[in-house]
Amino acid sequence: MELGKLLVIFGAMLVVAGVVVMLLGRMNLPLGRLPGDFFYRGKNTTVYFPLATSVLVSVVLSIVLWVVSRWRR
Repeated sequence: MELGKLLVIFGAMLVVAGVVVMLLGRMNLPLGRLPGDFFYRGKNTTVYFPLATSVLVSVVLSIVLWVVSRWRR
């Protein structure tokens, strides 16, 4: 019973995350194209390392989780 509830909650969180990503894509935010995102295109290879985007997402998630943890107390 608990596993079923956990799977439903996890699925709902994935749906919400997908909707948020779709909405952010329509807003033309430059996520993935920030200064500090490294992109190298060679003759036979392409390397993309989104360093600035990763740091930005990490900071935003840290703030959101901190606010949620403060709110739950």
